[in-house]
Amino acid sequence: MLAESLASVAVAEPPPAPPVAASDYAVSSAVAAPTVVPADALDLSKVARRPWSPAFDRLPALLQRGPAVEQFRSLRSRIFELRDLSPLKSILVSSGLPQEGKSFVAANLALSLARHKNSKVLLIDGDMRRYTMHQILGCEAQPGLADYLGGKATILEIMQRPERSPEEASSKKPIFPNLTFIAGGNGGDKAADLSGSPRFGDLIRLAAPHFDWIIVDSSPVLPVSDAVNLARSCDGVLLVARGGVTKYPVAQRAQSELKASKILGFVLNAVQEAPQVGSYYGYDANNE
Repeated sequence: MLAESLASVAVAEPPPAPPVAASDYAVSSAVAAPTVVPADALDLSKVARRPWSPAFDRLPALLQRGPAVEQFRSLRSRIFELRDLSPLKSILVSSGLPQEGKSFVAANLALSLARHKNSKVLLIDGDMRRYTMHQILGCEAQPGLADYLGGKATILEIMQRPERSPEEASSKKPIFPNLTFIAGGNGGDKAADLSGSPRFGDLIRLAAPHFDWIIVDSSPVLPVSDAVNLARSCDGVLLVARGGVTKYPVAQRAQSELKASKILGFVLNAVQEAPQVGSYYGYDANNE
């Protein structure tokens, strides 16, 4: 049985990127022991501010109104409802295969959460093989998560926030309110070992007191083990499926791979019309 469909993101997402080379998600070999760095004291006032040039066509959650805004608000509301039932702060966003829109959903969910009652949000690009979140936000990709997990950087060194543009300064309305970002860095063929490092759990534990939400975009579930490794340190998992593209067996296998984690539900991405609440590709959550 598939988990319940949380929401449908009925927006015109930009076309998928070119096909991913198999080597991008190849299983890695062992890595050398990481360099030991001192424990981080998270004084967020010391987080670096860097120039950002966001791809606004991929960030509809920044709009004031429109179908896409409402869809992400609906998803946000469902997540609030789930948090009322059990503790929920860190959410991993993944998909069965590449090209299903997980990074698009993760970025816009993070922004939607950050725009709600001044919530402080940490967005992490956990796809250390084919990291693309920095392209959506228009910022630097390094140092990033891979550098921290490899013991080459501290948590504060990999965090970044956007510089305020002159337009923002004059209007006093920041484009990215309360958003802190950790890029993917470059895990390369060491990504599987890095994703299994206990340092990721340390990062979540140390960051949690400082943020209302932590959103982690991960590698797709089926090609590699990275998402399963990272999910162990998160409170819940959202699985993204692409309307008209993702096959039922793929979604079913992805859910099965993450059976040890708390799956919050599916987000159906790039659909023209939202299906009836509680249904997903013909499966009705009320008819188990």
